[in-house]
Amino acid sequence: MADLVVTQEENYSNLLADKYESVRSQSLKICAPLEAEDFLIQPMEDASPPKWHLAHTTWFFETFLLVPFLKDYKIFSQPFEFLFNSYYNGVGAQYPRSKRGLLSRPTLAQIFEYRTYVDKHIKSLLDGDTTSDICFRVTLGINHEQQHQELLFTDIKYNFGHNPLYPAYCQNGSPVESSEKALSFSGFDGGIYEIGSNREDKFCFDNEGPRHEVLVKEFSLANRLVTNADFLEFVDDGGYERPELWLSDGWNTLFSLNQKEPKLPLYWLYEDHCFKEYTLGGIQEVSPNLPVCHVNAYEADAFARWKNCRLPTEAEWEIAALNQSRVGNFVESEIYHPIQAISSDLDGLFGNLWEWTSSSYSPYPGFKAFDGQLGEYNSKFMVNQVVLRGGSCVTPRDHIRLTYRNFFYPTDRWQFAGIRLASDN
Repeated sequence: MADLVVTQEENYSNLLADKYESVRSQSLKICAPLEAEDFLIQPMEDASPPKWHLAHTTWFFETFLLVPFLKDYKIFSQPFEFLFNSYYNGVGAQYPRSKRGLLSRPTLAQIFEYRTYVDKHIKSLLDGDTTSDICFRVTLGINHEQQHQELLFTDIKYNFGHNPLYPAYCQNGSPVESSEKALSFSGFDGGIYEIGSNREDKFCFDNEGPRHEVLVKEFSLANRLVTNADFLEFVDDGGYERPELWLSDGWNTLFSLNQKEPKLPLYWLYEDHCFKEYTLGGIQEVSPNLPVCHVNAYEADAFARWKNCRLPTEAEWEIAALNQSRVGNFVESEIYHPIQAISSDLDGLFGNLWEWTSSSYSPYPGFKAFDGQLGEYNSKFMVNQVVLRGGSCVTPRDHIRLTYRNFFYPTDRWQFAGIRLASDN
């Protein structure tokens, strides 16, 4: 999808309709293993109930496509405009994010009916004369739903991982691992590079552009992600107890966090004389050679300092990934867990785990948001968040680009995020 050219040509409209149907079906496939009770859970503010995700992505298509472009369209339900608006102040008021788990009504059946209703009318819209604006908005909506598909996995895992029964979402088994891959570094020349997207014909989010020059000094990037074994060495060396390794806000966050949780990555526990972790396949022993997962930016930064390294900037990451194939452990693998690095060279920049960078999420020079209400999508979030790159084991493969910028608060741990080290030459 990301490689399709956004035009008003008939062939593109047909491809778009097929892609729309495929992505919408995938959301339902993700939810298929869930019981009715699972659709309403919201154990923390950032993790929305699955039912809300299904409704919100549908609201997006109705609000930004059907209402303005489909003649005589009648909205499915007036209250839905308020209940399932996420943060678009230009559209109207929103139901509080922290209370989404209280929405027992509308029912799950009504949400499925809502999706069917909107899908039917989107098909009618695409069967008619489409403009470049319509094609762009459908493409944006598809990519938006793919983002929420990843959030479905992360939120389901958070819900199940905080249930004392530790229910399995699927039977994915343990990823195959071999002997440990030695940590090494690939060097890159300093100089002036171009990063970011031109935002011409091929789709990208507004925050990926414009393409611009950056000055980079010589640097090296690790050939693999930090493993569980690597991180356990940090733990055993008192990494969580040494304030000199932590950013000030990170240390304060750690102190608060440790009143409730052990000094370990999220989903880890120690029982029966070994470390275990909750995965979407249930409780499993921590595999030493697999990448450590579900660490926040502060933990990643502290580990890097402990190793006398640092986290890469997003410019360095993009430069290193420039000639790398967009292959890896994506959601299509149906493993839903990071796997071990395979090659001896720079490996796994795409897929497997989102990789924390040291770069704050801020606009590129000359940034211009999408026109109108759609511009609220990214531009208002450019404060106090950190950029991650590369995608994860629950990211759709065709959703990722070299220039893709993900962003979360440095305290966030429930995303599939890991650590890749960098150093100055």
